[in-house]
Amino acid sequence: MKNLLYFTMMLFLLIAAGCSADESAKKPEEQNQEVTGEKVELTISAAASLQDALNEIKANFEKEHPNVKVNYNFGASGALGQQIIQGAPVDLFFSAAKDKFDKLVQDGLIEASKGIDLVGNELVLIVPSDSKKKINAFEDLTKTDRISIGTPEAVPAGQYAKETLEKLNVWQDIEGKVIYAKDVRQVLTYVETHNVGAGIVYKTDALISEKIKIAATADENSHDPIIYPLGVIKKSTHPKEAQLFYDYLQNDRSRKTFEKLGFKVLK
Repeated sequence: MKNLLYFTMMLFLLIAAGCSADESAKKPEEQNQEVTGEKVELTISAAASLQDALNEIKANFEKEHPNVKVNYNFGASGALGQQIIQGAPVDLFFSAAKDKFDKLVQDGLIEASKGIDLVGNELVLIVPSDSKKKINAFEDLTKTDRISIGTPEAVPAGQYAKETLEKLNVWQDIEGKVIYAKDVRQVLTYVETHNVGAGIVYKTDALISEKIKIAATADENSHDPIIYPLGVIKKSTHPKEAQLFYDYLQNDRSRKTFEKLGFKVLK
């Protein structure tokens, strides 16, 4: 009987030790998930032009990390930056302009070491696919009654568009015809629905629509470089998960998604 009791106790101790070893071998975040069952939600404020790429990346990310749910807040980079400055609960900022991003770094909301210039883009002139007007260059915008660009003060694509038109000495002639939009996707919609005869958007936006065609591409020297910086917000309530998604956006799978949709991967 004593031998049986001794054997039983030893077996129990061995099983307990094995379970402990398995548990300690797991990553801390895996242990925490099993104990608490907590599902973390991240909020990413991102330029409207990133919408298609980021939605595809989100689907891949959430399959690999089922405990993390990604929520996007898409819009004009200037407006998104102001929301963060005013205290909006955001974990990452993916801007379409360096100056909007650098403002948050200067204000101490993003650490410079926690930011990266991830992708780039091109600026294009678009017209409805069935347009009969001979608009083949930015200089031809004088031939149409209404043109749409993003509001330059808030929408980086609008800022780049204005710079290009000024560089080509066209702005003064067409300024009175300009219909301003809240973001590039609205410009795209205006052109698709024939509310305007032409618009200026990013190449990536133009590629997603069959209702428009690209009439011209702006020379890269006609405007500031189109760069999309990405950074983790210092006050993120989920810094580990925010860093995880920040790193995921830079992996090979995400890079291929960006490239497939027309972005230039910079890093």
